[in-house]
Amino acid sequence: MAPYPGARVKEVRLRVGALASVVEDSLQFCYGIATEGTPLEGSKLVVNAVPVVMRCESCSADVEIASLQSFRCPRCNAPVSNLLQGRELEIESIEIEEAEETVKK
Repeated sequence: MAPYPGARVKEVRLRVGALASVVEDSLQFCYGIATEGTPLEGSKLVVNAVPVVMRCESCSADVEIASLQSFRCPRCNAPVSNLLQGRELEIESIEIEEAEETVKK
């Protein structure tokens, strides 16, 4: 945080894929503990879920998989295996609140 002296982190946004093996409640709990005593302490963690999208070779479509129990194309019912998205665990953005400057008289 050196480039922003006195600033504090208000919010951290993550993109978490459905196949990332992340339990959001556990992540939220651990975030609070892990950020204690750091510039992130008191910030809000926002988790944006990313669905599983796969490429169907049979019908040449990029399809969102409705159930993680069956990797079949919802359009043609063919098995799909070409993963395009769904394993993400990425920082999407960080919102920072700049410190108010004090005026010396």
